[in-house]
Amino acid sequence: MNNEGKIITITSRKGGVGKTTTLLNLAGIYSNLEKKVLIIDLDLYSSSISVSLNLNKEKTIYNMVLDITNNKFTEVEDYMIKYNDYISVLSSVNDPRLANHIGVKYIEQIINMVKHYYDVILIDTNHVLNDINVKVYDNSDTIVNVMSNDPVDLVNTKNFITIAKDIEFKDLRILLNESNSLEEKYFSLYDIRNFLGYNISFKLGSELFVKTIDKYVLEGQILTLNNVYQKNKKEYKKLEKIGLALLEDNA
Repeated sequence: MNNEGKIITITSRKGGVGKTTTLLNLAGIYSNLEKKVLIIDLDLYSSSISVSLNLNKEKTIYNMVLDITNNKFTEVEDYMIKYNDYISVLSSVNDPRLANHIGVKYIEQIINMVKHYYDVILIDTNHVLNDINVKVYDNSDTIVNVMSNDPVDLVNTKNFITIAKDIEFKDLRILLNESNSLEEKYFSLYDIRNFLGYNISFKLGSELFVKTIDKYVLEGQILTLNNVYQKNKKEYKKLEKIGLALLEDNA
């Protein structure tokens, strides 16, 4: 890996598709590989990362932006929360009303600063195609759009692919997540590929469904850092394979 960290943005076109869980599982994979990981929580209105990891948010991205604005910025790592020896988090705002203070002009500046300190930067976004998310996409090496096997999600993802092509986003990968629930699947992989007119880079099947996922969230744990889960080599290896593929140059 070069002197700049790989910037991977995890996004989706609707809520509830396992976007944040996917991001956290990747963070755990990279932590196990002893990569220095930063998670940037830009889901500014729900703070999904902080909630999932039970973080005590002493400083957030709001503090970082405020200090940059007032020429009081210190060191990058002063604004991060350590999760373990390898994973740090730049938290979302404490109060959703502060989200409007995170101007789009700061996004590129923050990304350019942190990429010199970490091997991998994982950015969590919401599913709204707003100015902040577009700026994040423009500054990402790879965008992973997590989608479910759902008609509405399928249509929204196809629209996003069209937009991505029109404005020349760099490396867009589609991850089909069927591990989020055991509900009936509407379409085959063949049908989905034909409808999207785009390749499905990764698929998480229903065999990876974890009934006790809420337990991990309540305890602030990352599934792929759990020793018991790691022993299920088939499931863990599939996630590890995805993580390694995302570290490769654009494919």
